[in-house]
Amino acid sequence: MGFPGDDGRLPVIYVRGFAGTGSAINNAVDDPFYGFSQGSVHVRADGNGRAKFHQFESPMLRLVTDHKYEVPVHGDQWAFLNGVESGSVNPASVWIHRFYDDSADTFGEEGESFSFEDAARDLFELIKLVLEKTGAPKVFLVAHSMGGLICRSLLQRVIPETLAAEEGKIDPAAGARYVARVFTYATPHGGIRFAVGFGLLEKIRDVLGVQGADIFGPDRMYEYLTPPALRRRLTRKAFVGTQMPDDGFPLDELFCLVGSNPGDYDVALGLSSKAVGARSDGLVQIDNAAVQGAPLAVVHRSHSGRYGIVNSEEGYQNLQRFLFGDLKIEVELAGFTVGKAAPPEVEFQLDVGLAIRGLPVMVHEQSAAHFCPVQIEHWKEGDPIDSPLPLLTTFLSSKAPRPRVGGREVPRLRHALRLRLMSIREKEGHFFFDDHLEQTEDWQDTLVVDIEPPGKDRPLPKAWAAWNSAIPTAVRDWNPEDKDQLRDMDDTPGRWRGHIGVPDFAKDLLGANAGINLTVTPRTLVL
Repeated sequence: MGFPGDDGRLPVIYVRGFAGTGSAINNAVDDPFYGFSQGSVHVRADGNGRAKFHQFESPMLRLVTDHKYEVPVHGDQWAFLNGVESGSVNPASVWIHRFYDDSADTFGEEGESFSFEDAARDLFELIKLVLEKTGAPKVFLVAHSMGGLICRSLLQRVIPETLAAEEGKIDPAAGARYVARVFTYATPHGGIRFAVGFGLLEKIRDVLGVQGADIFGPDRMYEYLTPPALRRRLTRKAFVGTQMPDDGFPLDELFCLVGSNPGDYDVALGLSSKAVGARSDGLVQIDNAAVQGAPLAVVHRSHSGRYGIVNSEEGYQNLQRFLFGDLKIEVELAGFTVGKAAPPEVEFQLDVGLAIRGLPVMVHEQSAAHFCPVQIEHWKEGDPIDSPLPLLTTFLSSKAPRPRVGGREVPRLRHALRLRLMSIREKEGHFFFDDHLEQTEDWQDTLVVDIEPPGKDRPLPKAWAAWNSAIPTAVRDWNPEDKDQLRDMDDTPGRWRGHIGVPDFAKDLLGANAGINLTVTPRTLVL
C-alpha cells in the first residue's frame, strides 16, 4: 500500500443529513451506507432531440471504481475495526458515520433520543479509530446537509475542547491535526430560514424544538459550534453561522457545494420548497449553504431525491476534484466598468457557467434563471469598480485520466468559462419592460482555457486562452497557437497568474481594461 496518504488517498468518512424522528430514522438506518451508495436515473437529449436514458452511479461506487477505494464493512464497522491490528487496513477506504443507529427501533428495541452533540463526539471517536487501524495521518470528511454541521461542531468545538483537557489551552485549529479536507453538500451553514411567516416559523421551531429541528436555528448553532471557553471573545451577539473562526480550521480545505433547484425537492408534497423560497435547493437557501471565504460551486440540483445533489454527476465531479486535485484555479473579473453610459436604474447581472472537457455536466452554474446570477456593480463616477471580482474557484487533477482525441490522450486540461451579461431597469422595487427584450443578453461569450500542468523540471503550469467568438473552428478542433499563450504576471513563487482581455468589440460596454484573471496554484495535502 505504501505510506498512507502518499498517493493522496486518505480514508473518507461520510456523514449524512437530518432524518427527524421515527420512520425517517428507521429508513436511514436500514441503508447500510446511509445514502452515500444511492445513484440516480434521468434522461438526456440525444442528437435527434429524443430523451435518452442516463444513469449515475453513486459517489461511493465511483470512489471505488475511479480511485480504487475499498468499503470494508464486514458486518459491523466498529466490530471490524476493533478486531484488526493497527495499521493493517487500507487507508483508501470509505467509512460511514452511523450516528442514527441508537435512535432507531428497527431492531425491536426502543430507540434513544438523538443527540447532535453525541453525534459530533462519536465522529471524533470514529476518526481516531480509523486513523489507528489504517495508519493514515488524517481523514477526508464528506457530509450532506446536517452532516456538515456535525463536522463543523467536531472541528470548532469537540476536538479543540477534547485536546484542551490534555494540553490546557484551546487551539481553534486543532481539528486540522486529524482532518485534511471537508466537502459539504447542501449544508445549512447559516441555518435554515423561511421565506414566509415573517420569522414566526423559525421562532416556533427554535422554541419547541420540533423533531429536533432547532439545531438549524442560531441559538443552538452557536451552542454546538462555540466552545464555552471562547464565548467571551466569540459572543452570541456577534455570531454568524456562515463564518468560521479566522484562527480555526483552514478555509481553503473546506468546500461547499450549493444547490439551486427547489422544484425537484418534493418533501412534504413540495411545501418545504415553497416555504424556503425559489432561491434555494428546496430546503437550504443559497445564501446559507456556504461558509464565507471557503471555495464553493453552485449546481442546479435539489437538496435530495431523484435530482438530489449527493447522487449527481455534478456533485461527484466537484467532490473528486476537491479531494484529489493538485491544481487550484481561481477566476476573477478584472477592470469591468459596466454601466458607465447607462442610467442608474439599469441593473446588470452576469450568468456564469464552468464546463470541463470530458464531463457531461456543468461543475458550476450561476444564472438569473436559477435566481443566483452574479450581481455586477453599476459603475459610478469616482468609483471605477476596477478591483478584481472573484467569480469562482475550482480544482483540477493533473493525474486524472484525460480524453483521447484521434487515438491520442490530450496533453492539456481544458475548461470553458461561459459568461452572459444581461440588464433590466429597476426603480423603487418595480421593473420596467418598455425597452426590454426578455432573455436577450447585452453580451455573451465563452473563454476556452487550456492548462498544461507543471512538469518535473517546471514547477508552474502553462496556459492558453481564447474567446469562442474569435475561434474560427468548432471548439473541439481548436489548437492553441503561440499568440494564445498567457504570460505569467505574478512573481510569487509557487503561483501562476495570467490575464486575457475581453474582445475589442465588447470593450465599450464592459470597459477598456475589462478581462479575466486566472490564477493557478499547485496544491498539496498538508499531512
